[in-house]
Amino acid sequence: MLFDPSRQQSKQPSLLVVLHQERSTPGRVGQILVEKGYRLDIRRPALGDDLPQTLEKHAGAIIFGGPMSANDPHDYVKAEIDWLKVPLKENKPFLGICLGAQMLSKHLGGKVEADREGKVEIGWYPLHATEHGRLLMPHWPKMVYHFHREGFELPRGAELLASGETYPNQAYRYGKNAWGLQFHAELTRAMMHSWVVRGAQRFGMPNAQVGSQHLEGRMLFDTPLRSWLGNFLDVVFEGKAQR
Repeated sequence: MLFDPSRQQSKQPSLLVVLHQERSTPGRVGQILVEKGYRLDIRRPALGDDLPQTLEKHAGAIIFGGPMSANDPHDYVKAEIDWLKVPLKENKPFLGICLGAQMLSKHLGGKVEADREGKVEIGWYPLHATEHGRLLMPHWPKMVYHFHREGFELPRGAELLASGETYPNQAYRYGKNAWGLQFHAELTRAMMHSWVVRGAQRFGMPNAQVGSQHLEGRMLFDTPLRSWLGNFLDVVFEGKAQR
C-alpha cells in the first residue's frame, strides 16, 4: 500500500517530513504515523520547499534518505544540516533515517565518510542492539535493509543503540528526543522493487548484494523489521517505553 495523503485530517497533530526526490514517499513510516493519528507536512527542500523556522506547529520532524551525501556542497544539504538546530533547541522529537541520521551526526560535529576499504551496505545485513538499545526496546530485528555508501561517526554525547559489522554505528539517540537510523525500515514492497531496479548499477560495489538477495531477504526478514518499526515510532514520537 502506498502512502495516501487523502487519509489525513487538518485537526490531527502535524509531523514535518523532509524528502529529497520528486517521487520519494515516507513509505510505511508515513503509513504507520497516519494510522497513529498524525498528519504529514511533506516538504522537499531539494525542489525548492522551505523549512519552518520553528516547530511550534509540529509535533516533530523526520528527515529521510536520498542519493546525495551529507558532504555535498548543495545549498539545500547545508540548509537542512543547519536547520537541525530547530528541533534540538525546541526539544521536539526528531528522527533521521540514513541521510537524515548522517546530517544529524554532522550537525553535532561528527564525520560522515565511506568505509576505508570502499565497502558499502546495499542489501540485508545483521544488526546488534547495544545495552542502551535493549534497555530502550528489548526486541530488535536481527537483519535490516541498507542502501548506502557512507556512514556516520557517533556524535559526542550520543548513545549508541545498535551496531553493525561494516558500518559500526547503526542507531543512536542524542538527548531525549533526537534519533538516527542508518538502515531503512520504511520500505514498502513497491519501494523495494523500485530501488532494486533503479539502483542495480550499484550491486557490483564491494560488499553489495545482488537484486535477488534484496527480494529474498524481504520475505525472510521484513516481518520482524516492520513490527519493530511500529514500536520504535511509538518510542520516538509518543515517548512510550517498551518492555
